[in-house]
Amino acid sequence: MLLSPYTCVLWDVDGTIADATPGIFPRLLEVLASFDLPAPDAADLPRWVGPPMHESFQLLAGLSSEQADEALTRYRTLAARDGYAASVDIYPGVPDVIRAVAAAGIPQATASTKPENQVRAILEHNELIGLFTAISGARSGAIGRADGKADVIGWALERLEAAGADVSRPVLIGDRHHDVDGAAHFGIPVIFSEWGFGDASEAESAAYRVSDAEALHALLLQAEAA
Repeated sequence: MLLSPYTCVLWDVDGTIADATPGIFPRLLEVLASFDLPAPDAADLPRWVGPPMHESFQLLAGLSSEQADEALTRYRTLAARDGYAASVDIYPGVPDVIRAVAAAGIPQATASTKPENQVRAILEHNELIGLFTAISGARSGAIGRADGKADVIGWALERLEAAGADVSRPVLIGDRHHDVDGAAHFGIPVIFSEWGFGDASEAESAAYRVSDAEALHALLLQAEAA
């Protein structure tokens, strides 16, 4: 029998469960071009993955808040056109971990700043949606204010608790400092996925770092002592 030190597991999506960059990058470049902005260097493109896109349009592209509103609207229009689950790869071994956690009876939720309808589409397309007790993502209609990581973590905990889950010992799996910072608002430890888009410095305050799904499985589930 497998046991866990955690009563529930929260998952970031981009950079943790899914690599959506094959779809994100072309849409991003099309939106930036519509504002007559140059394409970012290839080495800088990963900085766009993970943080709220509204925030990135301001910090990375130099748009005003009002321009970022319009850029986000254009980006979401392109995402809807392409299909939210299109050009999305699932990281090797991660679905097996999700299935193992569910089989052990541990409730799971997403905690992503990706719009919630997009999160659902990706999980449904990859037949993972039924393994989650709650889905928490950014509000797809919210323009002008970016829902941050602390927001979506809070909603995930609320929805888990409403579903009867024990949220006394949660853990968050993520790949950016936004995950670490957002979890800190709730005193939640973070397992940092090194296969994602964050660099090593972003993991400094994480409880653990894992390089692959096998290492993640070992942290989440342990054999019961005889």
